[in-house]
Amino acid sequence: MDLFDAMKGRRSIRNYREASVEKETVNQLLHAATLAPSAMNSQPWAFTIIQNTALLKKLSDQAKSYLIDHCMTQDSPLNKYHSILSKSDFNIFYNASTLITIYAKPISPHALEDCCLAAQNLMLSAHALGLGSCWIGFASPFLNKVETKKEFGVPESYKAVAPIILGYPHDTIALKDKKPPEIINWQ
Repeated sequence: MDLFDAMKGRRSIRNYREASVEKETVNQLLHAATLAPSAMNSQPWAFTIIQNTALLKKLSDQAKSYLIDHCMTQDSPLNKYHSILSKSDFNIFYNASTLITIYAKPISPHALEDCCLAAQNLMLSAHALGLGSCWIGFASPFLNKVETKKEFGVPESYKAVAPIILGYPHDTIALKDKKPPEIINWQ
């Protein structure tokens, strides 16, 4: 798949088949992620991989509860999601078979941006390999809890930047038009 085709065709997928993503494919995606540019070639990323659907369901339930209890303040933009997060059958990981979380190591002033670049590489590569992906922002607050990091052996100083689910899409998604770039100034 051509790079521009991958960029045009990649969509956030929220409906997956039960098939697992093979370890070889996950390693290929991790390699693609690490090919991303980084400030001063610091490569400030680290990864966790979860391919246990029961554990992912448990994490989803814990993350939903944490969001409702700790992140939904009176003026929070998350408030509009309260009803869906309250549903017991809603899985923030959309029943995907794999969760790869990209963590930023505190070794660079641009670690967050660098990890976002790695995430884009990973998602484009997943699409090129016939996989679906979706960045799950709902998971970040829970994954950044000290207790959660400890459970998964993540150093306390690392920051969960990009929780990305992967799997084989159940359906194809129609392409939607993107807005043209907003050019503020061109001299």
